Amino acid sequence: MLVLKVMTRPIPSSPSILTTTVGSYPVPDWLAAHPSEQAIIDATRLVFALQRQAGIDLPTDGELYRFDVNHPDTNGMIEYFVGSMGGVSTRIGRSASEAFRRRPGFGFRAKPAGIVVDALSEGGLNLIDDCRRAAAVANGPFKFTVTSPYMLARTLFDDHYGDLEVLTLAIADVLAEQVKGLPCSCLQIDEANVPGNPEGAPLAAAAINRVLDATDVPTAVHFCFGNYGGQTIQDGTWEALVSFLNALHTEHLVLELAHRPHSDLAPLAGIDPRIHLGLGVVDIKVNHVESADEVAAAIERAANEVGVERIKYVHPDCGFWMLKRSIADRKIEALARGRDRFLGLP
Repeated sequence: MLVLKVMTRPIPSSPSILTTTVGSYPVPDWLAAHPSEQAIIDATRLVFALQRQAGIDLPTDGELYRFDVNHPDTNGMIEYFVGSMGGVSTRIGRSASEAFRRRPGFGFRAKPAGIVVDALSEGGLNLIDDCRRAAAVANGPFKFTVTSPYMLARTLFDDHYGDLEVLTLAIADVLAEQVKGLPCSCLQIDEANVPGNPEGAPLAAAAINRVLDATDVPTAVHFCFGNYGGQTIQDGTWEALVSFLNALHTEHLVLELAHRPHSDLAPLAGIDPRIHLGLGVVDIKVNHVESADEVAAAIERAANEVGVERIKYVHPDCGFWMLKRSIADRKIEALARGRDRFLGLP
């Protein structure tokens, strides 16, 4: 792979509310049919160009480098990380699968993503090369995404550490080394498990903070209530998570709200003012394409609850991987137009 020297571009300072995306983009048919290193580079260039043309201030790379046809439910956000780490075996036999299914609270997966057989290490995980690939074709500031250590730990069958906390923090240590020096404008940690398991919040916060503290670029943490084939798999409310959110060493939050009840907005006023709010105003679990007026109205409802000065970003609820490209592209355009309408921009 040709690696060009790239400089980290700063996040724009205006307008007052920025548009961003969360992570994944639908895998183009031609990439799935003929995958190659050059095809991934070309597709990533396309994803950036589409977002910038639509008016997205802080795009993501689409996470196309993670795609694995054998793991369509999570679009590679789990297997890409744990399958590459040293100390993890991805050969899952009957006994491990059955033992995993017997564990309470793990019904969201039919089998583990891997078996921890030894102390975790870097193995073949190489985030900086994937980030460099994106940076070389980004043509501006962009956000790079990493799955939360807590979420990764809850997909593994642990046959080495024997303790979820020790395992989670071991994953955090591996990821902390990986995020150092990434040539991105913002590092985002993704967590879709703890919203439905608030009892795990202290451990999740400690692990996420280890990763956040290891980077020297602006940071974000994304939370949703699950997106497996367009289905919510976690029960819970944002009200139960305010203390957890306030414990994070992040500069802004990326929160699922478009697919949530309006009652979830009011508790966000209790989030520490040092943390900027990112609001989900586009629902990625439905094919309906929001109008600019609908997006602007969603921003206005949130502003009335938390104060417009708290809102730093608007975005989709989650990644677009499950949608058709024709739907995803129009939702991205609606996001930018709705933000402009709310702010009164031309």
